Amino acid sequence: MTAPARRTPRVAVVYDLGSATPNDILAAAHRLCDVLFVADFDRPGAAAHRPAMLALAEVLDVTGQDPPERLRLLREAAVDGIVTYSEYQLAETARLAHGLGLPHHDPDLVPALVDKLVQRGILAAAGVQATRCAVIGGDPAQALDLVGLPAVIKPRIGAGSLHTTRVDTAEEFLATAAARPAGTEFVAEQMLEGDPAVAGEFWGDYVSVESVHTGSASRQVCVTGKFALAEPFRETGMLLPATLTEEDAAAALALEAAAVRALGIRHGITHTEIKLTADGPRIIEVNGRLGGYVPEILRRATGINLVRTALEVALGGQPRIPAPRHRGVTYQYFLTPPAVAGTLTSVDGVAELAELPGVRHVETHAEPGRSVDWREGTQSHLGVVYGTAPDHDALRKVAEAIDAAFRPVLAPSAGADA
Repeated sequence: MTAPARRTPRVAVVYDLGSATPNDILAAAHRLCDVLFVADFDRPGAAAHRPAMLALAEVLDVTGQDPPERLRLLREAAVDGIVTYSEYQLAETARLAHGLGLPHHDPDLVPALVDKLVQRGILAAAGVQATRCAVIGGDPAQALDLVGLPAVIKPRIGAGSLHTTRVDTAEEFLATAAARPAGTEFVAEQMLEGDPAVAGEFWGDYVSVESVHTGSASRQVCVTGKFALAEPFRETGMLLPATLTEEDAAAALALEAAAVRALGIRHGITHTEIKLTADGPRIIEVNGRLGGYVPEILRRATGINLVRTALEVALGGQPRIPAPRHRGVTYQYFLTPPAVAGTLTSVDGVAELAELPGVRHVETHAEPGRSVDWREGTQSHLGVVYGTAPDHDALRKVAEAIDAAFRPVLAPSAGADA
């Protein structure tokens, strides 16, 4: 008798801003599962990828549907797992997973992952790290009194350094608080002062730790190095391996593990950003999903595919993740515009980037006429240079050459300031 064909498992991917691309998700799912994209096309992050999703895979369009109806539609779809790669869909995905009885972050955990004030409170109560943090309400001076200076003003819920600003004086604090966008709650946090000597003078004074959690165990995959931030807090790229000593890397990993335990994370993938200070590593934030751009550099550097790993975890699997092995240094270097809001009028030097040693690919979206605003954080960059270098010294020279070659010109918007 012929055995019945085994049904291919199906994973729902709740799609939005910051997700891996539909192509990357489908490539990662090859011979593992079928993908059902779940998309609210009123969300710009989903709408931007609507043609690709509809052309490549099955899509559950939940635009305009209320929460009970979304759950009913997914129940009818008979999915075997559910995941999101987007910060902005963690709460919705947790709600749907809970209703379907599928593994994911518990809905009660989500505030600790997306709300900066809540997360700071939990880490402080657990003795992991006390960092002053306060909501900026109707009287910003109250938050200033609680947090002190220097401080960082940022959205209470958000990602990618959106509208994130350092303030060093009371005047700057009050002016920044007054200029914050309406409809978004902001917090002020104690400034974590980085020590450039930890990673090295040229490199970023922070790293991230990527980890996988399956309920039975947590596995730290790697420490991801960073290039130095552009003003005010814009990421400029990342590199593997990081430039940390074994001792400093171990300290960062120990802090990340303590934070994960304190928050109660038991499922999924986390991306934890850590400041390197003179007093040791300090948590910037713990994110309950894949870090932006991290899957690409990790896959290119080591062959580890965290997009696929997330699908495996969603199906209740125990992914086997090898210890990373590096040949040289793999990097992504963001093409960062000046810290102004304006319109891109011209770009010179793009052709020169591809000729630099070790550059594999140059991705640009720096078309003249594009509006650019530094307050959009990581979303404001104009492209990415992907490559490898034999060592960190060689990479430093390439990064300096990229900065010298790439010359964007912006016409500032009326009333814009840096």
